[in-house]
Amino acid sequence: MPPRPRFDRRAPVRELPNINERISYPNLRVVDADGSQLGVITREAALEVAKDRELDLVLVSEKADPPVCRIMDYGKYKFEQEKKAKEAKKKSHQTEVKEVKMRYKIDQHDYDVRIGQAVRFLKAGDKVKCTVIFRGREIQHTALAEVLLMRMAKDLEENAEIQQPPKREGRNMIMFLSPRKLSSGKPASGEAKPKPVKTAAAAGASPAAAVPAAAEAAAQNA
Repeated sequence: MPPRPRFDRRAPVRELPNINERISYPNLRVVDADGSQLGVITREAALEVAKDRELDLVLVSEKADPPVCRIMDYGKYKFEQEKKAKEAKKKSHQTEVKEVKMRYKIDQHDYDVRIGQAVRFLKAGDKVKCTVIFRGREIQHTALAEVLLMRMAKDLEENAEIQQPPKREGRNMIMFLSPRKLSSGKPASGEAKPKPVKTAAAAGASPAAAVPAAAEAAAQNA
């Protein structure tokens, strides 16, 4: 039996940047900090120029003939590159669909927890599937579940917009929310914001208590 390969526990070797004395090429094409061309000069002369300017000599194109270096603040350059990489990673975020589940008879604390979960998902750029689960004969209360989902959409309207309104899916009632797109016509920072409408839940009643009242009002107006 051949010997088993041994796992190498050594830390990976970090590749050091080619700057200053680490540059080994005898002749270099050098670009100054202001973008002007210094032409092809020796490594020693390029290092001297960088030292006089209290900056770094950074190899930017090793495959050129001769290799190209630029005089710059390497610390600042590295920070800007890392910042650009983070921004690019943020823009390439793959949108996922997160699910928030509840019963139509949900108490205020559990409702607030679901709202908090949905806000976190939306702020991360993900869509939210809001699901009301029915058990047994609860399936006959789809109207109450729809009222609950619309209430949730109202409470999340600062961060979300309805992508798909409430509808039946098997023995569940679902609704899809997507992150709200920032509008260009945002109010000025000093402009007063409209006061929120006080609802039954805000006054201390649970969402489950508010749902039948809303359904009854809708039936009277029909």
